[in-house]
Amino acid sequence: MCGIYITNLPLSKSEIELKLKKIQFRGPDFLGVVQKENLSFGHLRLSIIDLDKRSNQPFVYKGLTIVYNGEIYNFKEVRAELITLGYEFKTTSDTEVLIIGYHEWGKEVVQKLNGMFAFAIHDKSKNIIFCSRDRIGVKPFYYYWEKGQFEICSQIQPLSKNKIVNQEAVSIYLQTGYVPSPYSIYENIFKLPPGCNLIIDLENQSKSIEKYWDLKKVKTVSWSYQEAKEKLHNLLKDAVKIRLQSDVPLGSFLSGGVDSALISAIANKLTGGVKTFTIGFEDPKYDESKLAKKFSDIIGTDHKETICNPEDLIALVPKLFEAYGEPFADSSAIPSLLLNKTTKPDVTVVLSGDGGDESFFGYNHFEWSKIFDYFFSIPFFLRKAFSFFIPYQILGKRALAVKNIFKFKTFDNFIESVFIGFSSFLLVRDNTWLKHFDSFKSLSKDKLQKLADLNIKLWLENDSNVKVDRASMAYSVEVRSPFLDYRIIEFARALPISYRIKGRKRKRILKDILNEYIPEAIFEVPKKGFGIPLKTWIRNELRAEFIEHLNDKELKKIENLNIDLIKKYLDKHLSGEEDYSSYLWRIYVLIKWMKLNG
Repeated sequence: MCGIYITNLPLSKSEIELKLKKIQFRGPDFLGVVQKENLSFGHLRLSIIDLDKRSNQPFVYKGLTIVYNGEIYNFKEVRAELITLGYEFKTTSDTEVLIIGYHEWGKEVVQKLNGMFAFAIHDKSKNIIFCSRDRIGVKPFYYYWEKGQFEICSQIQPLSKNKIVNQEAVSIYLQTGYVPSPYSIYENIFKLPPGCNLIIDLENQSKSIEKYWDLKKVKTVSWSYQEAKEKLHNLLKDAVKIRLQSDVPLGSFLSGGVDSALISAIANKLTGGVKTFTIGFEDPKYDESKLAKKFSDIIGTDHKETICNPEDLIALVPKLFEAYGEPFADSSAIPSLLLNKTTKPDVTVVLSGDGGDESFFGYNHFEWSKIFDYFFSIPFFLRKAFSFFIPYQILGKRALAVKNIFKFKTFDNFIESVFIGFSSFLLVRDNTWLKHFDSFKSLSKDKLQKLADLNIKLWLENDSNVKVDRASMAYSVEVRSPFLDYRIIEFARALPISYRIKGRKRKRILKDILNEYIPEAIFEVPKKGFGIPLKTWIRNELRAEFIEHLNDKELKKIENLNIDLIKKYLDKHLSGEEDYSSYLWRIYVLIKWMKLNG
């Protein structure tokens, strides 16, 4: 896990080193800069596979120069294939496998890779920079482009000075709480979408983007439930197994949830003993440490538990802005930072359960969609008429959201609003940016699968993956998520809906597999989520901070914002009348980010 950088801007070696030091937490073990062919290559290394300096980057092979971030989990298999083709290797790293693979197969090498990666290769013979990002967008890839000048980096902080804020991106952030690809918070800086290659033609000073992988139209398999369960179990075992390769200490995150319990159980069985890590909270509403300890006792892991108080979490708020670079309003990023901070003294690589909810219908909104689906059987003109009679006295702040749901013409509009909000505090709401994610509408006829597909395409890449990557790299920890193996995502999409959710039993097939390791009576409890008491913080510990930042002067700096509505939300929240914490946090993070970035 590392940080990459490449540019054709006329910068000195010392200037590039200063840029990279802004994100040195991504790779504290070695900082390398090479300049040649009017190009500058930079790399920050977090040593995981082949710790020897021979595997430091930038890495050169027969006219090719690579900077690469991530892990190729099947690199030994690809290496063996290349050896049969006559290649010899000087290291045991996946970096060398990747660059030699490109030498042999060109851009087709990415089709052979199972991993999380973002890389750039200078191909001297073709006079191009070939870049690629993994299928699910686990690893970040930012690039600046203007009239043939470019910079590429793992995070946005080192990219060009004098950045201009992209107002469209600000409006999108205010709807979602993050800035999705291909946008960034700045003009002329973009994110390479997942499953895409970027080719920069150095001679013509042009670029092109091509997609090498995407979700396909669903073709449901005809296996029996038992067959599907056995196949998925074997696939999960393999996904975990290939993620256990490491030359540094490795462990597994363990919460009170199904996904992390299943990954930890499989890892423990494969290794004969794995370390597991949990953080607990003093507030029982958020604490899952006791349940995680039960899981650990049953599956037999070497378990470490850290109990935190509110002060531990609040102290990490400044770290949020240092690590994330762009405004990012998922408040669970803060406990994620703390989890990685407490884990780092023991291990450098950790398995996680991230990605299970998206493919196996784990989130609450999958149940909501089943409920609201009934309303969409009512003709649109009647639904619209009913919307005028929504009782505010009973529903409170949810009344406007329900009113808007009744006014949606199609269920696709409902699905989009799950991720952009059912109501808005923008003066003008423009959703044309959603065109980048329109494919969810045509990949399946089933509404739950459509919801899952947008979950994967929009939220997973831009919220969950960003949260995990930045929180872990802030403490130089590498997180590997078996559920993000593209084979599992493709497999899950082909399963009948009833195999994944039946009645109110979400993640049915995963729970039935977990039951082989942990009795269902123990793990079948309501999930508490990985949250923080934000509602209480804003009224108490962070009250003065919010009053200071959410004032007229600061709010007026944000274009297209309904300032009167935000002030109303703040007053009602501070008085204890309503809970508007998620909206207020989103505004606070943006204002704080704007101040810190000038």
